[in-house]
Amino acid sequence: MAGFTTRPVIQGTRGVVAAGHYLAAAIGMHILETGGNAIDAGVAAGFALNLTKPQSTGIGGEAPILIYRAGDGPGPKIAAINGQGSAPGRATIDWFREARVDVIPGDGFLPITIPAAFGAWVTALLYYGTRSLKETLGPSVETARGGFAVYPALQAGIERQAERFREEWPSTAAIYLEADGSVPQIGKILKQPDWARTMQGAIDAAMREAHRGREAGLRAALDYWYRGPVAERAVGFSSTTEVHDASGRPHRSLVDLDDFASFRTKVEDPVTANYRGIDVYKCGPWNQGPVFLQQLMLLEGFDLERMGHNSIEYVHTVVEAAKLAYADREQYYGDPAFVDVPLDRLLSKEYAAQRRKLIDPHEASAELRPGDAPATQPKVVVGDPRVYTGDTTHVDVVDREGNMFAATPSGGWIPSSPVVPGLGFPLGTRGQQFYLDPAHPDSLAPGKRPRTTLTPSLAMKDGRPHMVFGTPGGDQQDQWTLQFFLNVVDFGMDLQAAIDAASFHTQHFPSSFYPHGAQPKRVVVEGRLPASTREALTRLGHDIQVTDDWTNGQVCAVRFDPDTGLIEGAASPRHMSAYAIGR
Repeated sequence: MAGFTTRPVIQGTRGVVAAGHYLAAAIGMHILETGGNAIDAGVAAGFALNLTKPQSTGIGGEAPILIYRAGDGPGPKIAAINGQGSAPGRATIDWFREARVDVIPGDGFLPITIPAAFGAWVTALLYYGTRSLKETLGPSVETARGGFAVYPALQAGIERQAERFREEWPSTAAIYLEADGSVPQIGKILKQPDWARTMQGAIDAAMREAHRGREAGLRAALDYWYRGPVAERAVGFSSTTEVHDASGRPHRSLVDLDDFASFRTKVEDPVTANYRGIDVYKCGPWNQGPVFLQQLMLLEGFDLERMGHNSIEYVHTVVEAAKLAYADREQYYGDPAFVDVPLDRLLSKEYAAQRRKLIDPHEASAELRPGDAPATQPKVVVGDPRVYTGDTTHVDVVDREGNMFAATPSGGWIPSSPVVPGLGFPLGTRGQQFYLDPAHPDSLAPGKRPRTTLTPSLAMKDGRPHMVFGTPGGDQQDQWTLQFFLNVVDFGMDLQAAIDAASFHTQHFPSSFYPHGAQPKRVVVEGRLPASTREALTRLGHDIQVTDDWTNGQVCAVRFDPDTGLIEGAASPRHMSAYAIGR
């Protein structure tokens, strides 16, 4: 099935980069062309995304990464880098109760977790890259100094919070608003001198130790970040400045220098499941990634090709499978250093066969139905329109050797927390994804990582490298990428057609973001899904909400054929900033 496409599939043999901003893709490709591997290129592109998409991600946020290494070296051959920051030592459920804060807000300083993105990028270089920090971070520093053009999505992100910047966050306004307080026009060259100085400091720290080898230099950069000037400025500002948040009151952060100094990036084994001969790898249950695998296990028992792409039966079945998998996410997933998550059972074929029987082909389910707990009604909570839930971005790279890299950086975005003066970026608000219910697997605890929505994907076929992919989109990430994957595997679409196909998602389960509300039976569909299909889904009991024709996500993907050496890449045209580049 060819499908409708808006762009060509990018093809090459040296390497392909697909990223959420075209400058990031170009920087990543430059690294490949000058001899770096896919990990070097992915890290370079990741730094560039932290700079060029501040409405969606920042270096003060997070960056879960999946890597396949073609050759030998330290660490697992297929690895998950846990790029999620942990809660401060003073962040306890009792503290919030005493402060009369019922839900961790989505903005301000209370939801700060330790900035993990920098550690994730450097750790990827340390164990899987070949290039120095100067080579991979340097192009973004140059871009920050020289500036880059404001584009529609960035302008919209600034405009949405411009009043807050003007009235409450002068350090943010100084960078992202004009001198008269107005929103910059599309095409305005935006320079980031503080960001450039901060990141040049990391490069300088690495270069001072470079005579001892690349590893010593990279570790020196980590010290600069977590035990040096960056930590000092971040803690100094956030712990002494009060910021109003969604609780309705001002608060300072709970983070201190010991929280930064004790933070370590983990390199872990990913979790995996096989679907129709393809082994799919995801980050562990500190991340929502296993929900993708649970959906695959459920859908494996259906003849999706017979149903027809985006048919009534197909959409209904995929949505109902998502409801079951996400109910288990809410019931079980959390930081495995604190919670025992029964992944062996959740990802077993026996469990999937049992759960599959719950899908009624004639009626939309109305409850949350986790595996070993009573069914419940999803809790409807009205969100606070002032709180920015953000987006995310993504980067995929494959090189000629078959090295593969997928990362989903997010958080630390400018609309949720003020820029730290002198650093040039804000701190993240991922702590909003914790719960203050001690019985919840994702409950707040000091040193614990919140269950993040950021979820890159990596696939192997016949034991050889095959594909990396991902998207922004919060809770929807593992629904939109699932549909992309099914479009390729079950319906035979090329990468661009699979990305461009009309998509849908359910909001039946609690949101990971403040204030954790759900929309029972809600299914959001792009307007290109035929009206007759939407009407039939409504008759099955789904609450159909129609969005714009090109709205859902921004999937990027790169695929490798080890027999021919052909590398293919594609990026979504949605939101007009993602691009794929190859040679």
